[in-house]
Amino acid sequence: MRRFDGFRVMITGGGRGIGAATARRLAAEGASVLVTDLDPDRAARTAESVGGAAHRCDVADNTSVQAAVAFAVATFGGLEALVNNAYDCHPDPARFEDHDEADWARDLDVCLTGAYRCCRAAMPYLAAAGGRGAIVNVGSVNAERHFGGHTYSAAKAGLAGLTRTLAVESAPRGVRVNLVEPGTIRTPAWDDRPAVLERAAAHYPLGRVGEPEDVADAIAFLASPDARWITGVTLPVDGGLLVSNLGMNRAFDGGS
Repeated sequence: MRRFDGFRVMITGGGRGIGAATARRLAAEGASVLVTDLDPDRAARTAESVGGAAHRCDVADNTSVQAAVAFAVATFGGLEALVNNAYDCHPDPARFEDHDEADWARDLDVCLTGAYRCCRAAMPYLAAAGGRGAIVNVGSVNAERHFGGHTYSAAKAGLAGLTRTLAVESAPRGVRVNLVEPGTIRTPAWDDRPAVLERAAAHYPLGRVGEPEDVADAIAFLASPDARWITGVTLPVDGGLLVSNLGMNRAFDGGS
C-alpha cells in the first residue's frame, strides 16, 4: 500500500516549482491532488500531469480560498492534507526607509495570512479525517538568518510561529501541523539568474543548491502517516546551510 492511498490533498502555489514537485510526489504515492495556483493555466498543466484536479486560488482573497477548499471537498469527498506553498516576495529597496508599504502588506498577506486563511477553511475537513489530518507549511531559512528580504523573512518567521501554535491547538482534533524551511531551491524564480545559483552552491556544505524534489520529499514525509507522532516542528531542508558558516571558515583558513 502506498502511503497516500485514500488521501485527498490540496496544494497552494502548485503550478510550478516546489508545489508542482509536491503534487507529483504525493500523486505518485496514491493521493488525489487538487492543484491550486493564482495562474489557472499553470494549475491545470500540473494537475493534468498527475491525474489530479485544478482550481484557481488567490490566497490573498478569502472568498477564493473558501471556494478552493469547497471544490476540493466536492471533488474528492473530503480532505486529509493541506500544503501551504503559495508565496510572494518583493525585492528590498537600497534603503529600508524607501520600502513600499504596499509590498510589505502584499508579502504578508500571501505568505502568512494566506496560509492562515487556508488553514482556517480546511480545518473542519482535516479534523474529520479520522486522525489523518495534516498541514505542511512551506517556510524559508530566511525566517532564521539574514538572507535579505525584509517582508518575506518576516512573513516566513510568522508562519513558523503560526505552525507551532496551531499544532498545539489542533492536536486534540487529530490534525498535525508542521513546517519545512527550504534553502535556495532551483525553481523558475531563478531562471533569469543562473549565475547566482552557481555562486550560492559554494555556501552549502552539501555542495549544491536544492531541487524542488528535495523539498517535496520532506513535505511528503511530514504529511504522511510515517510522521504520525510529529507535530509543531520546523524541518530545515537546506543542505546544511543553517548549521554552517563556510564563508567565515574560509576566511579563517586564508580563503582556501
